[in-house]
Amino acid sequence: MALAAVVAAAPASAETPVDRPDSFTSMYTVQALPENVVGPDGAPAPGQPGAWGTFNFMINSDLDVICYDISLTGVTGPYQSAAKTATHIHQAVQGKNGPPRIAFPNPVGEGNSTSSGCLKGPFSTGIKADNGTDTGEGFTLKQLEANPSGFSADTHTAAFVPGAVRGQLAVMPVGGVDTGVAAAAPAQPAVAVTLAAGTVGVAALGTFLLVRARNRTS
Repeated sequence: MALAAVVAAAPASAETPVDRPDSFTSMYTVQALPENVVGPDGAPAPGQPGAWGTFNFMINSDLDVICYDISLTGVTGPYQSAAKTATHIHQAVQGKNGPPRIAFPNPVGEGNSTSSGCLKGPFSTGIKADNGTDTGEGFTLKQLEANPSGFSADTHTAAFVPGAVRGQLAVMPVGGVDTGVAAAAPAQPAVAVTLAAGTVGVAALGTFLLVRARNRTS
């Protein structure tokens, strides 16, 4: 009965951790660097020197599920943000600020910190918009898919409150040799990736490792 009371008290807009789905409608990667951080006045703000991060996202917008694999190097805590976590996707084009739409668990670890998992909407951030609603309220992953370059990912710390590192979402190719999975027929309006049951974790991990390797050598 106590557990039921806790569940009933949970906010309806809070995202739910879920298992990785068997298919994805899109995939994105972010090269997050300190020089991409924007201050509250809209001017460039110095992020943490020498730090960098890779944010990889796999989305099933039909289920409103986003899977994330975040890796930070040289970002030193403590984390700090007015939101409920300090690691976000913001609706913001390059060089501009914008509201957070999804808050992810902060990466953990010494030197190299990581965070991974999957979240299902509706989403919440803990930040209130001018109209008093949470900036995650009403947001869906189909909105992100419609304009991925209009979104950025970042993480915030006490020493670098505007952001330690930041970068824009870039579409990650799906299908073919790079991912080892087959894309749907091109006639469909959205690219869909279907993975056989039991292989999704291996295929996704291979994709993420490939992207990390490319980022580190570029």
